[in-house]
Amino acid sequence: MAASKIHGDSIEQFYSRREFLKLSALASAGFLAGCAVNPVTGEKQMMLVSEQWEIQVDRQNSPHQFSTDYGILQDKTLNRYIQQVGLSMIPHTHRPQMPYSFQGVNATYINAYAFPGGSIAATRGILLSLESEAALSALLGHELGHVNARHTAQQMSKGVLTQAIVGGISAFAGTKGEVYGQLASQLGMLSAGALLASYSRDNEREADYLGMTYMIKSGYGTEGIVQLMTLLNDLHKGSSNAVSLLFATHPMSQERYDTAVSRGNSEFSYATGRPLNRERYMDNTAALRKLKIPIQYFQEAEALMAKESYDKAETSFERGLKIAPSDYAGLVMMAKCQYAQKKYDRARDFSEEAKRVYPEEAQANHLSGLSKINLKQFEQAVEDFTSYENKLPGNPNTVFYRGYAFEGMDNRQKSAEDYSRYLQQVTEGDRAQYAYQRLVQWGVIKQSGQ
Repeated sequence: MAASKIHGDSIEQFYSRREFLKLSALASAGFLAGCAVNPVTGEKQMMLVSEQWEIQVDRQNSPHQFSTDYGILQDKTLNRYIQQVGLSMIPHTHRPQMPYSFQGVNATYINAYAFPGGSIAATRGILLSLESEAALSALLGHELGHVNARHTAQQMSKGVLTQAIVGGISAFAGTKGEVYGQLASQLGMLSAGALLASYSRDNEREADYLGMTYMIKSGYGTEGIVQLMTLLNDLHKGSSNAVSLLFATHPMSQERYDTAVSRGNSEFSYATGRPLNRERYMDNTAALRKLKIPIQYFQEAEALMAKESYDKAETSFERGLKIAPSDYAGLVMMAKCQYAQKKYDRARDFSEEAKRVYPEEAQANHLSGLSKINLKQFEQAVEDFTSYENKLPGNPNTVFYRGYAFEGMDNRQKSAEDYSRYLQQVTEGDRAQYAYQRLVQWGVIKQSGQ
């Protein structure tokens, strides 16, 4: 961008201020080189980020990832159950002081993940694949292992995540957090792909061992980890699209499986025969398992969406929604499919239905707003983007699109306010260039020399 003035302040000063605030935020969050004691090994290691940073970055990013995954399960009984199983292991972890949370999310792909501050989630896809409470405990224990060993902080300290942090922490959709690639980028949803970046094989081995330790100390039998590893090994050999993200972030190998079985038969053999609580798991997942067939249709449709076979994906979504017409994830994914085909009226209608069935969740508002912009229903689009921001603040793209909708209403003042807010957070890309040019044209930004 050319040198210019924004209400009397030079844009060079503006950028310097942004850099200053960025560096100040990193410093206050503990982005400082130093030694720390690894909570698992007890050994000193170089660690650039503090525990407070881990908690802060978790709180800023995990809500956006949960929304990208179509929100926390509306099945409160199942979600409470997942939380109880996870919390039962906390006293046996190396960092019991962390603000842990456990929940299921509506996404249909097969995965579980952990943010560095202790927010842990499992998708409906993987919950449907498990066989017992002990296997669920092994899954959540594995994610606890990543948090307790500070694997994300280690990656940060090695420079793996430096660009993600300097770039403002949140990674935009189009990363591994979304399967739709270019479409996701166009939609402008936020994901946290950089923070959920691929763990190393050493990280996975350590998390396997820690997860096994935590679950067994919580009273479960070793067969739980064997069940989980058998599932992962079988899924890995099958190479389904529904598990591509799982193995992109959690590399699987025959060695991982063999090691887990070996440990179960040796170091942890004393826990053989302990409860697996299969019946209790089946009771608590009964409502979810009734959705198995439509979820399989949605998984199939997502795979087709990733290949940009939108017409075929639409057919699979229709089949799933015929069985489960009020499934929020299915409705939002169908809306995305319609949007990709430029069927904006149908994208709007599916988004509106999604808003009705899960009014607390934000993603449908964003997609509805985008559809209405394309239908030139600008006033209604403003309402949707405002509702999204009230539910889930922090996505600069929502602010940009609301500014665009205000522009469509010829409300330059409100539009300029939103474009200015957007440029305070994002300075590169097509949206930033568009917002900047509009502010120049409207005289909000005066180029130097004028």
